[in-house]
Amino acid sequence: MYVIINKEAGKRYIGQTENLGRRLAEHNGASINKHRFTSKYAGRWELVHCEKYSTRSESMKREAWLKTGIGREWLDSKIGRASPPQAD
Repeated sequence: MYVIINKEAGKRYIGQTENLGRRLAEHNGASINKHRFTSKYAGRWELVHCEKYSTRSESMKREAWLKTGIGREWLDSKIGRASPPQAD
């Protein structure tokens, strides 16, 4: 499970993968990035947080929690905001 931010755009993205290096390269490669959200800002994503889990299910649960209001607040306290409150 990982969190990346694009400081220029003030955006944060939370995802999970079994190969973080490959996935970060995909987010930053405009020609291969098929993700609608991150492709708009390709080449500017920075890894700010990651956690390792033994199963995909555990990772997906943590990802889902971080996307809740309390999870976003926890992230804000740990890594700071990626954007102004009204942009989340």
